[in-house]
Order: sequence, then structure tokens, then C-alpha cells
Amino acid sequence: MKLSDYAREIGVTYKTAYRMFKRGELDAYQLPTGTIIVNETLNPTASSGVALYARVSSHDQKADAERQLQRLRDYAAARGYQVGKEVTEIASGLNDTRPKFSQLLTDTTLGVILVEYRDRATRFGFNYISLLLESQKRRLEVINETDTKDELVDDFVALITSMAARIYGRRASKRRSEQIRQCVEDAYS
Repeated sequence: MKLSDYAREIGVTYKTAYRMFKRGELDAYQLPTGTIIVNETLNPTASSGVALYARVSSHDQKADAERQLQRLRDYAAARGYQVGKEVTEIASGLNDTRPKFSQLLTDTTLGVILVEYRDRATRFGFNYISLLLESQKRRLEVINETDTKDELVDDFVALITSMAARIYGRRASKRRSEQIRQCVEDAYS
């Protein structure tokens, strides 16, 4: 098969596949016309499962998580993916100890992990996760890319969003604790 088809099949860019060819990692040869032909047949035991991952930051957003999951299902069906796992998690995007997401990342039977937006997977370090998965011939696929062309702006927006959520969350919990304290004081008065 042609190198471009092979790259699409294993879920990497053509440039990455070309680098693999240049490093001698592929059983491939180049025709006099310049076309690169890959002799490798794809390993049927390689990771081929697809997982859907939906994340929200708080329990009151549970309905949003279900809508997110439904959009992921629709996308997977449109692409012809056979979904093996559906995971919903309630946790902050800044929190790097999300057990369900960690389990997806370490499950080598999964070839593709679908997320709606990059920040559903992680607020920071998305490219590192993508590179590590790519080295395992797996990928993290984002169905709605809404990034600006400036990474600094994207990072700044993610940081401000996360910090605002934490500040407002603290305010709400402070109000709740004040209400509880007032109820306890009223009860003992």
C-alpha cells in the first residue's frame, strides 16, 4: 500500500510515516516515480478498539456529560468506528489523577480515544499525551478543534478558565460551610 494510505490506516500524519520510512522502521521501498510502497500488513492484534471519553468538572454538569457522550457516539457512528468503551468522568481538567482517563491511556487494546474538545482530555500537556500514544501506534482524536493559531492565547484561556472555576467553586463551598455553621449554631442556641 502507498505510504499515505498506510499513515492514514495507523492514524499518523504522512510526515510521521515518512520519517519512519527514512529511519528504516518500515518494510517499504521507493519506486522510481518517488512513490513509497509499504509491504507491511497491519498487525491484526494491534490496538484497534475505540473509546469515548466525556469529562465534566462538577456533579451539577452530569447532563452535559451525557450530551457530550451522545455527540461522541454520533461522531463515532459517522466515522464507522466500533466503540468498545464509553467513559464519563467528573473531575477537573487540571487534576492529573483522574483514574478513568488514566486507565484509558494505559489500555493498549484501545487504538483511538475520542474526546469532544482538547480540554476534555487535559488542560495542559495535550501534545505530550498525543506523542506518547502515537509512539504506541495509538491516538487521541479530538472531534471539535477550536484552537486559535496562537498557543499562548490557548494556554492563557485555559488557565484563566480553570482558575475562575476553582475560585468560584471555593466561594460556593465557603457559602455552604457558612450555612452549615449557622445552622449548627442556631441548633445549639
